[in-house]
Amino acid sequence: MGLFKKKAPQEPAAPVVEVHDDSTGTAADVEAVMKKYDRESNTRIWEGTPKLLISVLMAVFSLYCIIDTVFLTTLTEIRLPVFVGLILLLGFLTFPARKGDDRVNHLPWYDVLLIVFGSGAYFFYAANAMTVIRLSSRIMQEPLYMIVGFIGIVALIELCRRCVGIPILCVAGVLLVYTFVNLMGSNPVTLDRLQLTLSQVIRTMFYTTNGIFGGPISVCAKFIVVFIIFGAFLERTGIANFFISLANALAGAAPGGPAKVAVISSALCGMVSGSSVGNTVTTGSVTIPMMKKTGYKGEFAGAVEAAASTGGQIMPPIMGAAAFLMAEFTGEPYSKIAVRAILPAVLYFTGIYIAVHLEAKKLGLKGIPRDQLPKLGHLMKRIYLLFPLVLLVVLVSTNTYTMAYSAALAIVATIVVSLPDIILDGVRGHDGGKTGIRRSGSDLFQMVFGALEGGAKGSITVAVACGVAGVISGCITVTGLASKLLSAIVSVAGGHMMIALVLTMLCCIVLGMGVPTTANYCIMAATCAPILMDPSIGVEMMAAHFFVFYFGIVADITPPVALAAYAGSAIAKADPMKTGVNATKLAIAAFIVPYIFALSPQMLFINVTSAFQVVQICISALLGIFGVAAALNGFLYRHIPALLRVVIAAGGLCMLVPGTWSDIVGFVLVAGVLLYQRYTARRATVA
Repeated sequence: MGLFKKKAPQEPAAPVVEVHDDSTGTAADVEAVMKKYDRESNTRIWEGTPKLLISVLMAVFSLYCIIDTVFLTTLTEIRLPVFVGLILLLGFLTFPARKGDDRVNHLPWYDVLLIVFGSGAYFFYAANAMTVIRLSSRIMQEPLYMIVGFIGIVALIELCRRCVGIPILCVAGVLLVYTFVNLMGSNPVTLDRLQLTLSQVIRTMFYTTNGIFGGPISVCAKFIVVFIIFGAFLERTGIANFFISLANALAGAAPGGPAKVAVISSALCGMVSGSSVGNTVTTGSVTIPMMKKTGYKGEFAGAVEAAASTGGQIMPPIMGAAAFLMAEFTGEPYSKIAVRAILPAVLYFTGIYIAVHLEAKKLGLKGIPRDQLPKLGHLMKRIYLLFPLVLLVVLVSTNTYTMAYSAALAIVATIVVSLPDIILDGVRGHDGGKTGIRRSGSDLFQMVFGALEGGAKGSITVAVACGVAGVISGCITVTGLASKLLSAIVSVAGGHMMIALVLTMLCCIVLGMGVPTTANYCIMAATCAPILMDPSIGVEMMAAHFFVFYFGIVADITPPVALAAYAGSAIAKADPMKTGVNATKLAIAAFIVPYIFALSPQMLFINVTSAFQVVQICISALLGIFGVAAALNGFLYRHIPALLRVVIAAGGLCMLVPGTWSDIVGFVLVAGVLLYQRYTARRATVA
């Protein structure tokens, strides 16, 4: 789910962003892209009183989540079913059964039934929580409870189809069938046996913590929703456009400036966003037309935005809320996780930045004229917009308060930093400012109400995906599939870590297709990370979690299901597959760096013995990623011959591997090719 879905109006972007031509998408095209690639944008059309009632319901839901998470200590068997029941209620009011349903104030009869019986199943569980606890496994003998559980599971799956997509359902469906067959065993197939097995599956998935109400939905209800609501508040401060304007001021005038603006702004926006597709469309609607106008090809422009937006999910300190999830799953302090994520993220964006710079040099592209760019001094006056983010990171890092309470305080801080703009807009408003105070109060209420509503709407997809992720984890746990998968990979790998890493990478990319960031990591942490942490493989715990998280994320730009790349190509009006291939090349660091820190955890600052070693690792890694990016681009002062591309790529890889001798060898190779290219380029110029 994307925390930044639309640009807030308070902070105007650079003047150049208004330029469109026939080769780039218009605002209508962007909306069409969102509806096609971002299922969260395929919503019902409500107007008038129904719209107001649903908006109020969503705002109340957000308030309930904040109060419940921060202040209440409700029994888990009551709190989680109520949470999921409300999610289903809001979900079926928001998402129609099929795309393109543009009927106004229309709610089909079957959706009414899904709302009543689907969400009702979870409210029934909450109302009878003590009975469920008392009956335990004997609940399988209660037909009413079995019917309720079956309806609850089906309703969740249907809502997942509408707002998340088919890929995660394919995984869940296959595992549910496998679970059913596994529980049947070799027993004769009789009606009684089928009924008993079905009851076992329903009880496991609906009435225990090994299914829907497992770790993913518990973490979601505990604090992820509060962070999503915080993101909705942050959006309304205008911080997204502030980031874009800041990137324009810093890099817009450089050669190929718009592409560099895309890299910087997507990194900044994406660090608090949970959606690669949403981030691609939000910032891409601004940066992709700029890139094409400058001279970049459509498939390259779309690829830059898709790769950078996807990388935003690995950008500390927020990492699309995955940093907080990782702290929960691993037991490591959040502050350590944020620090360990710094170097891999810097390498990722450095690789993309170098690639777009070399492409600009190769094509002879110029930057944006400085008189068309925002002034850095003017932007610094709005630096206070970053205060809520800084406050959140400080509170969470120091363990002063719980994560949820820290997010709640950050929400209050967001309201405070919004006041200057709201008051100024009010003073400049009606009657020369005579009604400014009244208008300011109204604007503040609208901002808070809109943020609460947006937070609730954004929570639906993540919560549904987490619920289905719980089903996936439950199937794997109940059937012992995790140990079987582990045994299979260990057997195929034959004790070789590299083979195990490749097989795990493939599993992560397949399981991560079309899944939101938070649910994606929940699935990877439950299924793939334990494989790498097995003693026979020997990957360090944090390195294993970072490895699976990275490869789950890059599924958004890896063909054939490269949703972020397809969204970027639609805005750029370019070939989707070429855009996906270009995005994969640009994001090459995401495919290389995880192997490096899995083999050498020092890149994550694990087992580092001195400050000198930290500096050595950082400098050599940055030079290494330069070598790899230059090799892939094929240009360094001039065209790089094929043999030298292999040499500089080998040198870059050597420098990425922590170690003194590998750094020396890599430096010699990279520096040698660099000097040779510069020398031959000068000779060619003289000639």
